[in-house]
Amino acid sequence: MKIALIGATGFVGQAILNEALARGHHVTAIVRDPSKLPQHANLTANKLDVFDTAALTAVLAGHDSVINAYNGGWNNPNIYQDGVKAHTSIINASVQASTRYFLQVGGAGSMEIAPGLDLIDTPEFPEQWKQGALATREAYRLLKQKVGMAWTFLAPAPDLHPGERTGRYEVIVDRSPLQVTQSPNLTSPDYAVAVLDEIESPKHDKQRFSAFYAG
Repeated sequence: MKIALIGATGFVGQAILNEALARGHHVTAIVRDPSKLPQHANLTANKLDVFDTAALTAVLAGHDSVINAYNGGWNNPNIYQDGVKAHTSIINASVQASTRYFLQVGGAGSMEIAPGLDLIDTPEFPEQWKQGALATREAYRLLKQKVGMAWTFLAPAPDLHPGERTGRYEVIVDRSPLQVTQSPNLTSPDYAVAVLDEIESPKHDKQRFSAFYAG
């Protein structure tokens, strides 16, 4: 499969890149700094401004799937504005490029912990992550308007951390795993497994869901 991966050098993006290459896919990595990418026969680096929708559309054309792992930087004072602008450009470019399947790397804050209540809207949600999480939620809201494109929004557990790849995880659709377990967590390599499993065999078209460890 030919996959375009936006944000391939970030914490989540690196894990997705490693998993995609390990499975034999051809990856076009769209990044700010190609020097941070590894050398691999199935990897093409592309330094591109994701705010340039026309240029991005041209690059995405011909890819089977797009994975959006864009992050404007947690220390960026304009993370919300930049995030909304970037997600809007990326999603619109994917539509214009006739992408077969689009996967948005979601955030745990975007998931419902009770009917009509997202985790991000609770007093306990950490303030330092809030603006970035709000931008990601806007990506979900934009995707819901794209009825003609196959897409999914895959959020990790609230505690996403480095660790080993076990290849196992549980899923819950449209709700936070906090409704299942008090301490849902996941390693970044296993989140990447969930992402590639969905890309290879889509089961959650036009849905948001979470991957997590139940035990």
